Amino acid sequence: MNKVFMSRQPLLNRQSRVIASRLTLHLENDGKMQEAANALGALDDIWPRSEKPIFVSCGGADCDAGLLDWSAPENATIELPAAALLGTNGPDLIAAVQTWQPTVCLAFEAQSAAALSVDLRFRFIGFDARQFTVSQLKLLAARTRSHAMAIAFNIENTDDFRACMDAGITAAAGWFFTKPTSVPAKALNPAQTNIVRVLNLVRSNADVQDIEAALKHDVAMSYKLLRYINSAGFGLSCEIQSFRHAVSMLGYDKLNRWLSLLLATASKDPMAPALIYTALLRARLMELLAIGLVDKSEYDNLFITGAFSLLDTLLGVGMEQALDAMRLPDPICDALLGNGGRYQPFLELALASEGDAGDLVAEQATMLGLTADQFNRAQLQALSFAEAMEL
Repeated sequence: MNKVFMSRQPLLNRQSRVIASRLTLHLENDGKMQEAANALGALDDIWPRSEKPIFVSCGGADCDAGLLDWSAPENATIELPAAALLGTNGPDLIAAVQTWQPTVCLAFEAQSAAALSVDLRFRFIGFDARQFTVSQLKLLAARTRSHAMAIAFNIENTDDFRACMDAGITAAAGWFFTKPTSVPAKALNPAQTNIVRVLNLVRSNADVQDIEAALKHDVAMSYKLLRYINSAGFGLSCEIQSFRHAVSMLGYDKLNRWLSLLLATASKDPMAPALIYTALLRARLMELLAIGLVDKSEYDNLFITGAFSLLDTLLGVGMEQALDAMRLPDPICDALLGNGGRYQPFLELALASEGDAGDLVAEQATMLGLTADQFNRAQLQALSFAEAMEL
């Protein structure tokens, strides 16, 4: 049975948009590359077939030619540690890459810089930002520009992200943007307040006329709502033309989840594009993880829990303050405030998937009765959803 769990990082460009993803495979201590290849091969039917690259790293495991038994999709980029190309298994690994010609990212290491001279074409060169100063990254990016595009991994704060962009790095990976960087505001702004008002009307099953009247106070919100509902991620067979049409097609429960997403789009945070993308991914991931484990009537609540998990950062207010303005079910509030409840294990697993502790991911997934394959498939499906919904 596959026991290879995955975690992930987004790669952001200068405009704070997610332009690629990075998957890290966590193999057990004696894990072999063949296990990694098998785990990846099992995901072929739900692999996101978008133009955005997906980087695949085997973390700290010893990389060898066995990884190339995986028939990598066109948008997959395999990370190869520089040391692996120079080690005992290096010749076999280089020969396998030359034969199958996957897209490759060289995971650069200062002590293994000679890997730049091997007979391989690298599309990307990745630098672990925890191992180099910003000044060093700037110099390395300039020196390797003729070889490939420079990527920085494991960025830990916004200042370092901006510095990497200024240093000539093409994209930077990390979860630095999910941490609030300013003092929380004392109140929601007018746009946010109006969305909360509409949300509360929907949750209380108010008359359609009352909800339409509230929507008319913010034409931009009405436009965004219809764009979300008509996006590829929603999968409707016909175009929704009006709010009244949306109610008749979807019902209040489904409409509630899409209005919840709109609250995130009212953010003025410069990192809003990446934050909204992440909120979408968490929302869908939590919903997928819960299938078969909770009643179907609660799936929308799991979705909303994930969508609101970054509400404090997106809105610039404290989580308690944001939730006070809304009439949400107790399990959602409990999970978002860290007070336990039946939704919190799903949120904790979604958050663990954004870290680099494979043992924690495995432990929390096992507690929910999820296999590695179930968990990995849910992540890739959520990734596809976030990309389809990105507006």
